[in-house]
Amino acid sequence: MNFKDLKKKFVSLYGEGDVRVFAAPGRVNLIGEHIDYNGGKVFPAALEMANVVLCRTRNDRKIRIAADDLSHKVESDLDHLEEKKGKEWGSYQLGVCDELQKAGYPLVGCDMLFWGNVPFGAGLSSSASIEVATAIAMATLGMEAAGKKTELNLIELALICQKAENNFVGVNCGIMDQFTAAMGQKDMSILLDCNSLNYAMVPMELPGYSIVICNTKKKRGLADSKYNERRAECDLALACLREVFPDLDALCSLTPGQYEMHKDVFPSETIKNRAAHVIYENARVMEAVACMKQGDWFGFGRLLNASHTSLKELYEVSGKELDAMVETAQETEGCIGARMTGAGFGGCAVAIVKDEYIESFITTVGIAYTRLTGLIPEFYVTRAGEGARELSVAQ
Repeated sequence: MNFKDLKKKFVSLYGEGDVRVFAAPGRVNLIGEHIDYNGGKVFPAALEMANVVLCRTRNDRKIRIAADDLSHKVESDLDHLEEKKGKEWGSYQLGVCDELQKAGYPLVGCDMLFWGNVPFGAGLSSSASIEVATAIAMATLGMEAAGKKTELNLIELALICQKAENNFVGVNCGIMDQFTAAMGQKDMSILLDCNSLNYAMVPMELPGYSIVICNTKKKRGLADSKYNERRAECDLALACLREVFPDLDALCSLTPGQYEMHKDVFPSETIKNRAAHVIYENARVMEAVACMKQGDWFGFGRLLNASHTSLKELYEVSGKELDAMVETAQETEGCIGARMTGAGFGGCAVAIVKDEYIESFITTVGIAYTRLTGLIPEFYVTRAGEGARELSVAQ
């Protein structure tokens, strides 16, 4: 990020004056896919890639939003936000403003310019990153203007951002993405119980190995995918299981053993498969955390492979591009495990690769993937980054 260039663009759009800068990261979910909205445990990490917002308060109630890489601009005001509901760029930010006001936060008008290096539509939670950056910016500036203390409850802000995506944008997402963007820590992954929001930071120590994110370049829009359909199928599976377990609060509260004893309650093979993925994936998360703590990277890799097989065959959310990427990665020297990450239907895979093989891994997988799909992938070697924060203008 070249701050001087961004500041020049901000001034060209909105005029001279001081600016504040806030940031929130994207995330990679190491394991625990499609279970955050089923009360499961997930194991994400914040990325070093982030979305950044330059902002300045106004003397009125107007909200003006622009992006460094988009010509499209959005304008609204804090008293008529509902008019902008939908799935357009800008709805994520305005939805956050709407939910902040409903939660009692004092807000002021603001000019905003966004910049980011989290690939959009890649399954790395660019939307949650934008939401959380907006939330900490608007909450901080609004509370300062009202003369209130600005010590923010980041978990509360993550929940507000989730509500914004659910209610304003119309995507029935879980809490994992926003929680990770808000609460991430450098060199840490997060074991998060999505039912209780209890969490633990787990050191992400990979001696001799690195995480490689493999972008299929197959775009997927979460709002337009089969994501909401999968949620409905899980709701039906839960309703079926409540005939046996009346007090069952979430699919992930069931053990694999209990599932096996009562899997005949489902009305179709499809619903049975959806439940099987969710319940077994939740168990895999705890195994994966144990492997990470013990430094058992081969065990961790095997769990990644098993997760992808389940997402492909039982949950049916991968697609030919992700399958080509993952299967090629799994067969390439130096890779001890790989799977799709994110909602699926395109986007990214995550692989654990021995350091001395990273260069050859990227070359080999890239060539094979292009031959299979005709798409040119991108690869990011990454580590866990920091969560939401205000940046020094000097940065």
